[in-house]
Amino acid sequence: MTDAETDTAPAADARPEKPAHLKKGRRAWVKRNGKKLVRKIAGYQAAQSIVPDTPKIDNAHFPWLHIFTDNWETIRDEAKAVLAFRDDIPAFHELSPDQYRLSQAKNWKTFILYGFGQRMETNTKLTPKTADLLANVPNLQTAMFSILAPGYHIPAHKGVTKGILRSHIGLIIPKDREKCRIRVDDTITAWKEGEIFVFDDTYEHEVWNDTDEERVILLFDFDRPMKFGGRLLNKTFLQIMKLTAFYQDPKKNLQSAEDRMEAAIRQADANMEAMSDPAG
Repeated sequence: MTDAETDTAPAADARPEKPAHLKKGRRAWVKRNGKKLVRKIAGYQAAQSIVPDTPKIDNAHFPWLHIFTDNWETIRDEAKAVLAFRDDIPAFHELSPDQYRLSQAKNWKTFILYGFGQRMETNTKLTPKTADLLANVPNLQTAMFSILAPGYHIPAHKGVTKGILRSHIGLIIPKDREKCRIRVDDTITAWKEGEIFVFDDTYEHEVWNDTDEERVILLFDFDRPMKFGGRLLNKTFLQIMKLTAFYQDPKKNLQSAEDRMEAAIRQADANMEAMSDPAG
């Protein structure tokens, strides 16, 4: 969950008002100065990178990606099982309040499988095979099913750090897939079921689902392959981030979301038992 809202959203998008608790002095100071720090270290991270510093990065640099394309239908089937609990899946901003400009109402839902490198044990009860596949990703940070409502637009924004890369694989894609797409810098890609790609989310990117169908992908973040100095800086940066509200709030909200999902799963199991009980 490295995305951070920026001031790059198109003027045509109505700007939601910032929640009051995000306006507090200390949080605003951390965010303002954090952005300055990120800009200063991005150049060093780029120089330390052992993969190209481009908006999209060729899959050939990540030979382990094939495990996802080889097993994409299994991942899709587990995503479909998750969608049975659609009403209990939180919107992105409900987990990460700082994403209030990107995520509105229930239009962008996120079912977290790994958060900050940690497997979400309750959620992955529904997705054991997908979780096992994700365990093969070197230095995995975050993984989720990203569920985008019909007609929704995620405004232009940039991620937090060049030390992390992002991958998408299409699972449930609208039939008119050319209208369901992502722009990264000046490159536009329409998702396709079973296809995977990697990009650097510190480049400006935005998403459109200009169809009347839901879009579901597996999204995961992992450490950029870098030389020793870059890896050390990235580790230090992420440790510092974990001390801030930008980490602490989502961590707390993730636990609450897992608790709600666990209750929903128990209720569903109880309902199934009641239906199968001949005495009932």
